[in-house]
Amino acid sequence: MYKVYEIKQRVFADNDREAEKVREELKKEKTFLLNLMSSPGSGKTTVLGRTISRLKEDLKIGVMEADIDSAVDADTISRTGVKVIQLHTGGMCHLDADMTRQGLQELGTEDVDLAILENVGNLVCPAEFDTGAVKNAMILSVPEGDDKPLKYPLMFKVCHCLLINKTDVLPYFDFDIDACIERALRLNPEMKIIPVSAKTGEGMEEWYRWLREQTEQWIGKKENL
Repeated sequence: MYKVYEIKQRVFADNDREAEKVREELKKEKTFLLNLMSSPGSGKTTVLGRTISRLKEDLKIGVMEADIDSAVDADTISRTGVKVIQLHTGGMCHLDADMTRQGLQELGTEDVDLAILENVGNLVCPAEFDTGAVKNAMILSVPEGDDKPLKYPLMFKVCHCLLINKTDVLPYFDFDIDACIERALRLNPEMKIIPVSAKTGEGMEEWYRWLREQTEQWIGKKENL
């Protein structure tokens, strides 16, 4: 006789409980945590840099850069003047709730309104693990193709906001933006979708407003953008 142990289900269940604890702590500390996900090369760090520049005068911002190795992104973000730490995952392709908690402890949330986790770059593993973030956002860039909601449905299902980045190169790629939006909304009708160009700034104000509103609702601030 032997017992079958469903380790994957147990891992996810344990992580979900830990994620809820992280959110409870964030609520008490009045810190909003955004989990930002995408493929490598989508423009995630560029979007993040512009976002910090736009909001840092009104919100106290801290950033956790997660990568398998290197500190390239942390070096880039540190030039914005906000508090930033680099998280190395030791070869893992995602962060879970406990790893996020450790990162938040190192970052220090006592003076942070908006904490942003730039997750490891891929559309598979990060979508499977609840980090304890208040909201999930993702970036899909035009060069990646409009079929990504079909190939990676879970990522689109777990995200509250989708930025379709690099719209400035739409004329040069076979990317049907209407089809992409339709596919994403079919998976997640409540998702906020914002076409943007981090390079030119087009569409970014709508993204800033969304993120500012979400943060203020969580931490209790009432100022308008």
